[in-house]
Amino acid sequence: MRKCLALVLTVFLWFSCAQTASAELYGNLQKCADVPAFQERAQAATDISDVKRFESYSSLLCGKEDGLPRLITDGNWAHANEFIIPGLLFLYITGWIGWVGRKYLRAVKEEGTAESKELTIDVPLALKCSLSGFAWPLEALQQLGNGDLTAKDEEIPVSPR
Repeated sequence: MRKCLALVLTVFLWFSCAQTASAELYGNLQKCADVPAFQERAQAATDISDVKRFESYSSLLCGKEDGLPRLITDGNWAHANEFIIPGLLFLYITGWIGWVGRKYLRAVKEEGTAESKELTIDVPLALKCSLSGFAWPLEALQQLGNGDLTAKDEEIPVSPR
């Protein structure tokens, strides 16, 4: 009887007390060109770069009170230039840095002087690795296909537990 009463009470509370949230899509945001606080900041801009930045921000959405641009990250393709494109660029650059570091460490390991060249960087070798790093996604796919990117099963130690 207790379990039945608890179930009935739970269902009753679930459907009667919780009200559905109704929110306007971007309700507290306006186009930056229409927000007075943003217009004040734009008029106070003195550098040419600041003026250009405010011109590009004028098409974005801003807060009504503060006039600051907001990033819309809800997956709406109309806002892809605000978050998705910079995000992909960030991933590409961080991948480049990681790939170049990996390539440098593998190169100095083959020379047999890995310990000393990790402390004192071989600048010509590092530049050579850095300049070839722009194609890292293609190289990663190639090495994944060759099996050179991942460690082989026999190279991975297994805990005796």
